[in-house]
Amino acid sequence: MSCQNLFFLDVDGTLVDYHNHIPESAVKAIRQARENGHLIYVCTGRSKAEMQPELWDIGLDGMMGGNGSYGEHHGQVIIHQLISKEDAAKIVDWLTERHLVYYLESNNGLFASSDFRERSSETLKTYAIQKGQSAWSVEGKEPEDFIHGLQYGGELYRDDLNKVSFVLESYQDHVDSKEAFPQLEAHTWGGRGETALFGDLGVKDNNKAHAIDVILEHLVAKQSDTIAFGDAKIDIPMLKYCEIGVAMENGGPEILAMADLVTDDVEADGLYKAFDKLGLLK
Repeated sequence: MSCQNLFFLDVDGTLVDYHNHIPESAVKAIRQARENGHLIYVCTGRSKAEMQPELWDIGLDGMMGGNGSYGEHHGQVIIHQLISKEDAAKIVDWLTERHLVYYLESNNGLFASSDFRERSSETLKTYAIQKGQSAWSVEGKEPEDFIHGLQYGGELYRDDLNKVSFVLESYQDHVDSKEAFPQLEAHTWGGRGETALFGDLGVKDNNKAHAIDVILEHLVAKQSDTIAFGDAKIDIPMLKYCEIGVAMENGGPEILAMADLVTDDVEADGLYKAFDKLGLLK
């Protein structure tokens, strides 16, 4: 490895544990790696509005958000690919007609449908439990306790959307979304084990690897100096793209099978242990 590497870290299940807590060991590893001259970016499905302040407080060189639709380096926006306002309006209408609840993800906020709080609570509790929280710990929690930056009201026909997430009443909703919006990228998500609880729609042919490629071009940096960390199927393109792909032990079977290195669970100091094993903390 060269003296400077570029790290691209998924957030949920990789940097942040299943209680939305950043392990102190991960903070220590990131700060030490940056002191040693390495560059650290988060590469996440979250939009910028969903990045809690504690993540920035660690010390980051930038972020890729919205599963690759957005990227910044030291505060400078390098890439931002948005869903068109026309497509955004069609998505909102389609979801409304199917009586599906949703939230719109932008860097300016996360905007939920009027009935999202009432109808998403049980799904979000299931999501949290499948990510490792106990049933008693999620009782009484509202959707905004699970999704940082969530708000209600405001314009829903928007031109600033990175992606749209919606609660699946059945897997068929995801299948139908792919058919209804072939011009967009459709995925599912739901926590540990790749359970499909939510569907999402974003910019076509856009993924985390593409955003990393754009950042490298901007920095005139080499692909051979990159290391990616993730835990889910959506992270596989960036693990394949980067020189070294590291999967968290809590990841799904597909990413565990293809990774160059599997480290411990996010809640067992997996990030720190991988940094140490790769010799990046010396």
